[in-house]
Amino acid sequence: MQKKLLGMAVATALAAPAAAFAQSAVQVYGTAHVAFNSTKYGEATNGAPSVSKMSVTSHASNFGIRSSESLGGGMTGWVQYEFNVKMERDFDLSGANGSTRNTAIGLRGNFGNVYLGTWETPWASTFRLWDVGTIGGWGPTTSIIGRRETTASAPSSNCQGIFQGGTNLTSSALGSTSLCYHAEGSFAAPLGYPLWRRYGSAAFYDSPVFSGFQFKIGYQPNETKSTITGSTDNAGAAFLGTTSKTLVAENPSSWSASLTWTGMGGKARAFFATMQAKDWTTIGQSDGGFTVGGGYDFGVVNLGATYETYKYKTVSAALGDGTKAVQWALGVAIPLGSGKIGASYAVADELEVGSNAAAGTGAKMYNLGYEWALSKRTAVGFGYAKIDNDANVNFTWTGMAPNQNGVSIGAYAGSDVENIFVALRHSF
Repeated sequence: MQKKLLGMAVATALAAPAAAFAQSAVQVYGTAHVAFNSTKYGEATNGAPSVSKMSVTSHASNFGIRSSESLGGGMTGWVQYEFNVKMERDFDLSGANGSTRNTAIGLRGNFGNVYLGTWETPWASTFRLWDVGTIGGWGPTTSIIGRRETTASAPSSNCQGIFQGGTNLTSSALGSTSLCYHAEGSFAAPLGYPLWRRYGSAAFYDSPVFSGFQFKIGYQPNETKSTITGSTDNAGAAFLGTTSKTLVAENPSSWSASLTWTGMGGKARAFFATMQAKDWTTIGQSDGGFTVGGGYDFGVVNLGATYETYKYKTVSAALGDGTKAVQWALGVAIPLGSGKIGASYAVADELEVGSNAAAGTGAKMYNLGYEWALSKRTAVGFGYAKIDNDANVNFTWTGMAPNQNGVSIGAYAGSDVENIFVALRHSF
């Protein structure tokens, strides 16, 4: 009898952690994505000569932890922490080492999914419905689509190095605050930010899926609102050769929404998304635009396409009522063996400044390659990709080798970029 009772006690003790784990599931996940490249930067508008080089680069390698708990009544609480992971050793203490990717806490149930934190915008998330031709990290959404500029979200003219209203403002003291980290990045005048981004410190809602339709909305609130104007002491900027900085009153915020549809067993996809951003390019003005697209998987070939247009309110006598950017792209994937042939073509039209086209501000991107799935988690990709930049733009892909100066990651204006690659990817 005692042995029977002891066995029941042991079984109960072992079952208790299992029951707790079933209520609160934890998952560790990540992706290592690294490529060996032969890269060529063509001669640039500033006269920089062409250069060819070899490199090993990382493409969106990441690490994350997810946890969820059943709360009863069909409701689940969840949290996710995801971070960039550098696969190359360097001494850069700020360049994406551990920077936050999709990271949030939320509640989901029959009402949908509500969450707070840092997450990709509904606009940015639409790439999954059409971008079928990217191979090894080279494609439209890593170069041209949604990437007209290079800064991050939540710009503030009172933070360090934020391009605002035609002036590159600098402030070391203000730039050291956590809020200013939302806006770190470089600039490509006269515009200030890309559409391929995550909102930081924001609120999100995803609706349930009804007959294949789903609605998403994200809101980045106006926490960087300022009511103080004029000069302020800025002793921390001594290394910049300045001792003061002019603050401005601003009220920046943004929202993005999308309506997506998938049908016919996931073969057919369509989407529409918009984004509006107040005080992001010019104080007192709101930028805005939309993207539309989709795709269809015929079995023997999977096709996708997108179109986007966005107007940055760079209001001035020289720039008229704003600067309009238009991009579009096509993607194709053909199953072959245990992998796929992938190809894409993307175009950035010349910017429209007021009612005139800005000469030399267009670009074209195309890529062709094959991705061989060695398993569900491991793949090898290889191929060729090229960007033809006009004289006044410098599109490139994320995760590229430095340009002609051997230090800066990014092309010089007018420099065409070619890349032959072999990429390894493993997910867990």
